[in-house]
Amino acid sequence: MENIIEVKNLTKEYKNLKAIDDLSFCVKKGEILGLLGPNGSGKSTTINCILSLLNFSNGEIKIFGKEMTPDAYDIKKDIGVIFQDIAVFAELTVEENLDYFCGLYIKEKEIRKKYIKDAINLVGLNEFKKFYPKQLSGGLLRRLNIACGIAHKPKLVFLDEPTVAVDPQSRNNILEGIKTLKEEGATIIYTTHYMEEVEILCDRIIILDKGKIIATGTTDDLKALARIEEKISLEIIELEKKHFNNIKKLKNVEEVKYDNNILIITYKKGEHNLIELIDYLKDNKINYDKIYSERPTLNDVFLELTGKELRD
Repeated sequence: MENIIEVKNLTKEYKNLKAIDDLSFCVKKGEILGLLGPNGSGKSTTINCILSLLNFSNGEIKIFGKEMTPDAYDIKKDIGVIFQDIAVFAELTVEENLDYFCGLYIKEKEIRKKYIKDAINLVGLNEFKKFYPKQLSGGLLRRLNIACGIAHKPKLVFLDEPTVAVDPQSRNNILEGIKTLKEEGATIIYTTHYMEEVEILCDRIIILDKGKIIATGTTDDLKALARIEEKISLEIIELEKKHFNNIKKLKNVEEVKYDNNILIITYKKGEHNLIELIDYLKDNKINYDKIYSERPTLNDVFLELTGKELRD
């Protein structure tokens, strides 16, 4: 498949800090690439370097097969960028905002009119075309922000946490809109801290930490890296300490937690964990309720790879 983005040996230094350390990766045409990492991992710096918003110390960046530079306007006209911060004009209506941003790239009035209509339909703002930003809810405002970034029908779209602080309805609308962009042929770079969105949307994932790629692949590829194989949770009223300790000693057990009458057992790779646990509970006449078994989530893998400590 054709490479839309090629990053080779990218390095960005700030005095004694390497924000990006010899980074290399490609983004294929038509895929949604999830770019993940904890705060300070280098995600934003990487994107800003790709867009030539930052100078970098070393490396090479190509977009659409051409070298990316600050004045590469022939490349930039086919890129849409939606940052987390809302960037629309308060004095313009929804429709006027879209006309302005689309007009930066599309000069033909009739084509621009059609593109604006398509963008409004994509994000579900038909009823709000004449509204000003101050009249919109947070979710509607974020949908307008996205529409402004993609109104000119870019081939490559950067989406930076587009569903932050929105209601479930707006979030669902945004995710469906992103799927539609992909179906229409766009290539998308997607950053978020919501791992379930990554599982829903992304064809491939890159996890960054300290400016380096620490894992890459599909969701299933990354889940295969997990040290844990299964997590079982169940409700037990007043579990005695001796039973808690005995359960910790069962085969394949990695970790056991008991809080508010909920017992959570994390298992290393292995089989028949649930059967062994139920046998122990029956043999010791321990009553339980609401038992669940689940495989590692992408969030489990992310925390395992990047650590659980808080980041600034």
